[in-house]
Amino acid sequence: MTRVARGIALSVSLAVALVAAVLFSSMVGQLAITPAEIVGSVLRAAGIQNDWAPTDRIVESTIWIVRFPRIVMGLAVGAALAVAGAVMQAIFGNPLAEPGVVGVSSGAALGAASAIVFGGSLGITAALGSWGVAVFAFAGGLLATLVVYFVSRANGRTEVVTLLLTGIAINAFAGAGLAFMLFMGDTATREQITFWQLGSLNGSLWREVAIVAPITVLGTVVAVVLGRRYDLLALGERNARHLGVNVEALRIGSIVLVALLTGVAVAFCGIIAFVGLVVPHVIRMIIGPSHRPLLVASAVGGAALLTFADLLARTLVPGADLPIGMLTSLIGGPFFFYLLYRQRKRSGGWA
Repeated sequence: MTRVARGIALSVSLAVALVAAVLFSSMVGQLAITPAEIVGSVLRAAGIQNDWAPTDRIVESTIWIVRFPRIVMGLAVGAALAVAGAVMQAIFGNPLAEPGVVGVSSGAALGAASAIVFGGSLGITAALGSWGVAVFAFAGGLLATLVVYFVSRANGRTEVVTLLLTGIAINAFAGAGLAFMLFMGDTATREQITFWQLGSLNGSLWREVAIVAPITVLGTVVAVVLGRRYDLLALGERNARHLGVNVEALRIGSIVLVALLTGVAVAFCGIIAFVGLVVPHVIRMIIGPSHRPLLVASAVGGAALLTFADLLARTLVPGADLPIGMLTSLIGGPFFFYLLYRQRKRSGGWA
């Protein structure tokens, strides 16, 4: 099968997976809802009267107040994390780079926890309102990304060992910071911080979706626009400069973009690891390294993956809502080990 044919097959598969993820997530739960009721409710909301729309107010409220905000949040966060992972891999030139692995998510979580604990006393909540946690999550993610970039880069390349050690150090520091925030906070803030550490889409609200979704769309568009420059960067820094790419400006701008996408995801849903590692890598294996189609497909694939993961989190244990970060780590952990093994085998490190 040619690369074009694989690309078409992947596009169709991702579209089907995305539609299936949204439909099943809308239907399945403690209250079963039929596809006709979902379609009828959407049509009625669009001003089209029909006989399928549910007459039960509980069903209508479940669709629009509980499930749809959670689904849209899952789509936005999954896309944001996948695009952030693809951009990190492009600027570091390393398939192991991912916001959760190298500490960007932990840094964003520490920033969010700081706003939760000290937001009232420092006037952050009064000044920024619901944006306060998101702004501090962005700042924490940006600082972590800058540290990873400047520490792990040497002679125009990123050493795998240095990248991973830097991520371990940042995760350890952020973990200590989160423990301190737990110590300083009251019962309510401790529950919020614990939520951030585990990661969950439970309790998503439309006003939060209104923040996350536009930033995700804007960030994805910017990343796709920069896709050609990422392709040139993959040829090597010297070649990219000869072809007119401002390499340092591209990297710094991409770091801000990664921090923005990761920060806004972590601010409202907590740490959800490995989405940015698994999705771009699998898609790259199927359609090749060209970054524009890779970024678009990663956004769709990340959205579908996280929506399915959230569906499992809601339904695997009856009456319970599992942390979605735990499920993504169960998937991504072995995959990360496989990538590390393959990388080391290529360099002759393991037999």
